[in-house]
Amino acid sequence: MKAKIAFLVAVVVLLLTVVDDTSAVFVVDETEQAIVTQFGEYRREVVQPGLYFKTPFIQTIHRMDRRILAHDTPVNDYLTLDKKKLVADPVVRWKVANPKQFYISVATESRARRAIDDIVKGELRDVISRQNFGTIIGNAREPLMAEVADRVRTKAADYGVHIVDVRIKRADLPVQVQESVFARMRAERDRESKRYRSEGEEEAAQVRAETDKTVTIKLAAAYEKAQRLRGEGEAESSAVYAEAYGSDTEFYEFTKSLLLYEQSIGPGTELVLSSDGELFKYLSNAGRATAPGGR
Repeated sequence: MKAKIAFLVAVVVLLLTVVDDTSAVFVVDETEQAIVTQFGEYRREVVQPGLYFKTPFIQTIHRMDRRILAHDTPVNDYLTLDKKKLVADPVVRWKVANPKQFYISVATESRARRAIDDIVKGELRDVISRQNFGTIIGNAREPLMAEVADRVRTKAADYGVHIVDVRIKRADLPVQVQESVFARMRAERDRESKRYRSEGEEEAAQVRAETDKTVTIKLAAAYEKAQRLRGEGEAESSAVYAEAYGSDTEFYEFTKSLLLYEQSIGPGTELVLSSDGELFKYLSNAGRATAPGGR
């Protein structure tokens, strides 16, 4: 009995510790998938993690990553529809969708990357050749890259690969022509700014002219109203003076004379006038008890 137990323990230890291509068991973890070949011919695929058995020495395990892989394709120059060179740096995300087809067609990830790069380069070149440079570097890039991804996905399926997406990390002009393009862009922006300034100055002149016109009209209306009010005031003043003069002519002349005295004679003033002059008409009668008109 003890011998049997010891034998079983030895078998378990052997299964758990000796796991390689020459053993009868192999482990596939959650990040892997594998196919089993016998003398180079496909036998079966393993896509779920776990412990599996195979024929020792005869069957071989080929492991493949089941996760989404990403790599940068080589930077290349592409020619746009408007005959401009474009430097593009695509990045591809992909995964092994069919292990058997993958092993038969490319076998390894490095060969798969080279095949995918060739497909991406060809499809991207075809799509870019039908678009203008501004479209590719503008907001329309997203649908263009979706088209590239669809076309690459269809062709990559022959290798057992599923293309998740294709993106361009950088899309720019070649270094040797960037400066001339930037200079042309600056010149275009200068022309635009001058046009905007000219239009702004023209509009400002129109606003100033309208403002000056409005001010002139309002000043003329105000002046007209002032003159009219002044004329009405003077007319009313003349009417009051005429009425006052007509009611008591002598008293009116007396008050006017007093105003004249006040304005012309002050402290230290010396005047040499005839005693019978008009100015002394009331001064000569200063001794009277009452003013003209009985006031």
